[in-house]
Formats: sequence, structure tokens, C-alpha cells
Amino acid sequence: MKDSRIEHDLLGEREVPSQAYWGIHTLRALENFPLSPYRVHPELITALAMVKKACAKANLELGYLPEKIGQSIIAACDELMAGELADEIVVDALQGGAGTSTNMNINEVIANRANELLGGKKGDYHLVHPLHHVNLHQSTNDVYPTAIKVAAIRLLRELEASLAKLQAAFQEKEKEFASIRKIGRTQLQDAVPITLGVEFSAYAEALARDRWRVFKCEERLRVVNLGGTAVGTGIGAPRKYIFLVVEKLREITSLGLARAENMVDATQNHDAFVEVSGILKAHAVNLFKIASDLRLLSSGPVTGLREIRLPERQAGSSIMPGKVNPVICEAVTQVAIKVMANDFIITQVCQHGELELNAFLPLLAHALLESLSLLTKANQVFREKCVEGISANQEVCQVYFNRSWGAVTALVPFIGYEAATEVAQLVQSTGKSVREIVIEKGLLDEETLDWLLSPEALTALGYRD
Repeated sequence: MKDSRIEHDLLGEREVPSQAYWGIHTLRALENFPLSPYRVHPELITALAMVKKACAKANLELGYLPEKIGQSIIAACDELMAGELADEIVVDALQGGAGTSTNMNINEVIANRANELLGGKKGDYHLVHPLHHVNLHQSTNDVYPTAIKVAAIRLLRELEASLAKLQAAFQEKEKEFASIRKIGRTQLQDAVPITLGVEFSAYAEALARDRWRVFKCEERLRVVNLGGTAVGTGIGAPRKYIFLVVEKLREITSLGLARAENMVDATQNHDAFVEVSGILKAHAVNLFKIASDLRLLSSGPVTGLREIRLPERQAGSSIMPGKVNPVICEAVTQVAIKVMANDFIITQVCQHGELELNAFLPLLAHALLESLSLLTKANQVFREKCVEGISANQEVCQVYFNRSWGAVTALVPFIGYEAATEVAQLVQSTGKSVREIVIEKGLLDEETLDWLLSPEALTALGYRD
């Protein structure tokens, strides 16, 4: 191979591209796992760099790393955290080995950049070695799951922020549509009257629950097993290092991380990820339902429900001129389905751990971090390109309100069930409104009737005697 260098590992020597920051362990992974187009999630790369920096700082402070080597590793970690070397993390996101290939890719990139900073060349591992120095007192089995948790917490905070803005957008529509009466529907059939504002308040409330759940998820992920090395016993690592390294990681990440009391448990069992994924699935379910409702309410624009109008974003058909589809709602729905599928993947991964280790964490990392990123973007797109631009078709809502017998239910406590049934039958047979028939029959005076059919009365919690 032209422009290459020779590196060696347990299995022998190989040529590595001379300009690559990665080395022979990464080369083996590239050859062994040409599985997918999926790259390691950028947030996981950042989190791994943070973990490596914390380990280097702990080892440096305790005297296990020489000053120059420790500082060069820290500097390389800072560059990786800033995204400057992210393109050198080249292994497939899906891989065997419990994340070892990703860990080694990170180790080699940090080591080779540290070598350069010390005046050496890539591959000069007598200066800074990927295993002896960058991976000192570590195992993939404590580094990788810790990094997943750090990445997930950082993405959870972004998700919560996107949820807050989406919730606020629905609350604005709740206020805007507060006075618009309409007929509610159960089982897709006419039911009792409500307001469009109340409908949107329910969407906002569901998102408020999602927001609270997502906020609480951080508590499930803040306990890490860093320092536990291979199986959680800390074998091969000094006690002082084990007690110090999580403190360093907490300082670097500004997250409320804590060392697990039982690191064997934290190394082999990952049910916390299942719990968090369940919360993400719940949010996906709410997004799916809300997006589906908006599609129904905006259906038409001539022959559907057409009670609301969605912003027009693009031409909807290559054959039907003038057609515009609810594409944002459809995209959000697809994200929701993907997140639900990822939840199944995460469940399967966690239940397939064996004894002291779960070998399938790369798939979990890909699914979990993908779900977090997808939901954050979906919330943003949903808000900016759909919800904020929704308008009410008040005329249509009023026409349906007048035509439907559903409003008569609000009058039952005042005119009785038999009289209300007669009114409903007359609405259906004559095409007149509930109001017209009640006035004609003298069942209620206009002032009382107008109050009972007002937006305030229709959405009050029960009626006043």
C-alpha cells in the first residue's frame, strides 16, 4: 500500500494509511464489520472523548501518566470533543465486541493526535500508546456504557427543550381557538359539543406529561460504572483512580453523575435503558396520535372534515394538479413508528445480556441515540412547519355545530331526556339547528339557551344548577 505505515497487534502486522489517525485495531473492525451505512452517533463520539479526558485527568493527577503524555491526551480529547477529529471515527455503528471497536478507534485517534502534539508521527506509539496510555485503567465494558449514558443525558436535555417549545405552540393554539365551538367525535361519530381550543389543550397536556417524563429520565442514567473495568470489580485499576475518575467526568460534563454502588450490576444489567426507551416510546405514541388527529381534522379540503387548515408546504402529487398533502404530520408519524421499533430493539438487546456483560450494546447505542435525535428534530419540525401555522376553519366548525344534534346533550338536565330526544329527531328530519327547534317549541328562553350553548358552558366541568 502506498503512503502507509506498519502497525501490529495480537494477530500480526498490517499496513495502515499513513495519514489516518486510526490504526490497526480500527482497520480490523473495518474489515470485519462492513455491515451498514450507519456511523457512530456524533454525541457518542463526544461522550467517549469526555470519558477519555476524565480518565487521563485522573491518571495524571495520581501520577500514573507522565505530565507531557497526560496533557497531550487531554488536548487531543478536547479536539475530538470539538468535532475536529470526528471524521476519523470510521467503524460501523453495528459491530461485535460490546463496543470494543469503537473504543479502540477512539483510543487510536487520541493517541495519534497526541503523538503529533508531542512532535511525533502517527503510529509513533512509543510516545503515546492507545492502550498503555489512552486506555490506562479502563475497559470497553466500563467506558462504553458510561459514554452511552453521558450522550443520552445530553440528548435528553435537547429533547426536553424541543418538547417545551412544542407544548407552548399547542398552548398558543388553545388560546387562539378557545371560542370556536365544534362537535366532538367519539368512535369517529358525532358526539357532544366542545371547542377547538379544548381539543388543542389536550394535545398540550399530553406533551406536558412527556416533558416531565423526559426530565425525570436523567435520574435513571446518572449512575455509571466507570472505574469498574472488565466486569465491575475494578480489576487492574487502582482504588484511588476508581474513586476519582467519576468526579473528573462530572466536572467535564457538568452532569450529576455518580459511581454505581454495585458496579458489577451496572456492568451486566442495563434495564435503565429499557425504562428510558419506554418513556421515548410514550412520547412517540403521543406524537403519532396528535399528528393523526391533525390529518383528520384538516382532511379535504373539500370533502373531508376541514375544521382546521395546515400550512401548505409542498405540492402533493406528481399526477394530480393542485393536491397538497399533510406531509409534516406524515413525517412525524414515521418518526414515531421508528422510535417504537427502536424501543423493541433496545428491549431485545438488554434482555440478551449474558452473565457479567452485554455484548450487544452497540446496537442499543445506535437505537437509543437515534430515537433521541429523531424525536428532537421531529418536535422542532412539527412545531415550526405545522403547528405554529395551523388556522381554524371557523365557518365549517359552526356549520357542523348547527347541523348536528349533538348539542342537545347539553340541554338534557334542563329539558329532560324525552324532550331532548324529540329535538334530536327534528334536527335530523328538518335540517334545522338545535337552537332553532328549542326556541320554536318554547323549551328554553333565548338567553338561557345561548348560555348553555356558549363555549364557556360547553367546556365547563359539569353544569351549575
